[in-house]
This record gives sequence, structure tokens and C-alpha cells, in this order.
Amino acid sequence: MTALSDAAQISPELREELHDLYRYLHQSPELSMQEHRTAALILERMGRLGYETFPCGGTGVVAVLRNGDGPVVGFRADIDGLPVEEDTGLPYASTARGSLRDGTDVPVMHACGHDTHITAAVGAAALLAAGRDRWSGTVVFLFQPGEETAEGALAMVEDGLWDKAPRPEVVYGQHVWPGRAGQVEITAGPAMSMSDAWTVTVHGRGGHGSRPEDTIDPVVLAAHMVVRLQTVVSREVPAQKPAVVTVGSFHAGLKENIIPSTAEFTVNVRNLDTAVRERVLAALRRIILAEAQASGAPEPEITELYRFPLLVNDPTETAALTEVLGGVLGPENVLEREAQMGSEDFGHLPDAIGVPGVYWFFGGYPPEVVEGKEPVPSNHSPHFGPALEPTLTTGVTAAYAAILSRVGDAAGGGR
Repeated sequence: MTALSDAAQISPELREELHDLYRYLHQSPELSMQEHRTAALILERMGRLGYETFPCGGTGVVAVLRNGDGPVVGFRADIDGLPVEEDTGLPYASTARGSLRDGTDVPVMHACGHDTHITAAVGAAALLAAGRDRWSGTVVFLFQPGEETAEGALAMVEDGLWDKAPRPEVVYGQHVWPGRAGQVEITAGPAMSMSDAWTVTVHGRGGHGSRPEDTIDPVVLAAHMVVRLQTVVSREVPAQKPAVVTVGSFHAGLKENIIPSTAEFTVNVRNLDTAVRERVLAALRRIILAEAQASGAPEPEITELYRFPLLVNDPTETAALTEVLGGVLGPENVLEREAQMGSEDFGHLPDAIGVPGVYWFFGGYPPEVVEGKEPVPSNHSPHFGPALEPTLTTGVTAAYAAILSRVGDAAGGGR
């Protein structure tokens, strides 16, 4: 019997322990780069399993298990929550609160499923620690903070991650999503889009609502910008090239009869092609500046909020992993996935040392929900609450099988 054929064998005791861990994490989310309790828990849990651990990138955690000669494999799990008020009705729903960097008090929820990612990684780590006779090599778990703000992966790299930890030959990662539990989906090549976000502050000249002729109305000016920005994709990007421009917030003024001095909006841009990205960003900047000039207003301020890299799955490694996952989950449960316009900073971790990365998705909802008439709650929704099973078992099995495929006896590395 090979190590891979044992991949799905999770004991009832471990499964219950993982369920308890998941429920605790779900109730205890923390905002990006503030995951102090979460990091402490991971350090304690991975240390108890026999891993060498150290903090990295602020609230990130690295856990290393050395088990003789053999390949080095990396596996990443993100750990941060979101400023969302939970409305799932789950008995273990989050009531946690946190503070944004401007001091605003907000509810916090694991609305993107990072609690699932942590739990699945800990489960795979437990199986590896308990079955050292089946594999040989080194495994590096990366519990990454700040994925939601595109800060965490770069923070770990800039904190000397790959000088402190063994350098892997491949880095794996996974994400729960509102698909069918028990199934995984994977993309070869470009898998998740680049993303850029700006805050645009528009300056005008305030005054009384009865005398607009004495003002430069930043509300009208910013509104023209927002409308014009929506023409970029339809009129400046080839139809064959995907791109998305979204204005997600707009703030101006405090009273109906006062024309304010400033207006502010945020814009988000996503695409899968570097040339398209540069073309869209240049068009946005051109429109913003030209509209201000057309209104006789001062030059607006454009502040970059974040930048996510293009996530590219190495085609050769993806093909190999697809076969591995099909072997443990059944080929019918491993689906090909089209590139998504969502974004991830996972790519910074393998890209920093020039090794391949592979990132896949696993479903979180039972068939009757996925195939029902009502929309399935999506990631970032206050209603996002994946089923415990078979979601967690699938996540643990996929992570364990991926790692074992490089260091286990089926890969020629076992003892």
C-alpha cells in the first residue's frame, strides 16, 4: 500500500479535534496583519505536533518538519478575517469586533473561509507528523497574514522568509469556495487576476447650495469621473481580453444644502494580462485628470491602496497534481476551472525564489444547496458558512495528498 492510498484516512479523533479547532477559529477572526491570537494558537498547535516554528512577516507563522533526506515542499494557508458582520445563523457564528487602521470599530468575520484553510493545513500537518515512516524530506507550512490587503505574502518575503526557512521546490495552496463539497477545481496557467485599487480624492471649492456658481462642485465632478471610468473596458480594451473596473465607494458632503470641498471614491481594476493592466490604469488616470481640468478644479490625488499579482499555476505541476487529486478524491471530483477575476497574493511566495506554485479551490456546500434555486452564499458574504463536512476532510485530504506526492513513497521519496 502506498502513502497516497492512505491520504484520506483521517481518524475520528483527529476529525473531531479539527472540527473543534474550526469552530473556535470561526468564532475568533482577526483583521489583516492583526492576527495575534490566531498566530499564537498556530504556533502552539504546530509546536505540539513537533514542528520547528517561528513568526514571520509580523503575524505570520512558519512551521517546518524535517524528516530525513528528500524534497522540500511548501504549503500556504492564509489566516486573516474581514470587516463583515456575520449573518449565517450558525451556533458558532462570530461576534468578534476589531479596529481598522483609522480607528473605526467594525465587526469581524471569517467571510472568506480562511478558518477552513488554517484547519485543513493543521490537519495535513498532523497526518504528516503521525506518519513519518511513509515519507522523507522537509515540509514548510506558511500561515500567511494579511491576504485580504495584499500585504502578508510580501511581508513574509521581505522579513527574510526564504533565508530563514528551507527553500521548497514547489509551493501549494488552496481556497474554499461556494462549490460542491467533496470536489476540487484547478486551473493550469493564469488562474486569478491581477488587481489594483486606488483612492481618488477630488478637490473642488465648497460653498452654499444656493450659489453653485461660486463653487467647483466636487460631487458633480467625481460623478462624471465615475461614469467615464465605466467606458474604459467597453471602449478601450479588446473584447477578447477580460478586464473589470469597479467603483466600490463614493463619499462626499455632510448636508444637503452645502456643496463640499472634496469628494472621494475608490476604484478597483482586475485583468489577466499585463499589457491590458497598464492600458487600463493609464486610461483611468487620464480620465481622472482630464475631468478635473475640464471643471477648472485642482489636480486630484490618486493613492494606491494595494496591488495583487497575477496568480499563475505552473502547467506541468498542475497536470501532475490533478492526477494526484483524482487518485484520492476520484477523477469525477477534480474539475477544470476557468481563470477567475478574483485576486490572491499567494504568487509572491513561489515567485520570490523562482519556483512553481499550484493553487486550487475546494467546495464548501452540500449538493442540495449548490443545485438549489437560491444563490449560494459567496466568499465575502455575511452569509458565507461552509458545511463542516465533507469540506474539512476534502481540504485536509487534498493538502496532504499534494505534499505527499512530492515526499511520499509514491513519489520515490518514502522509506
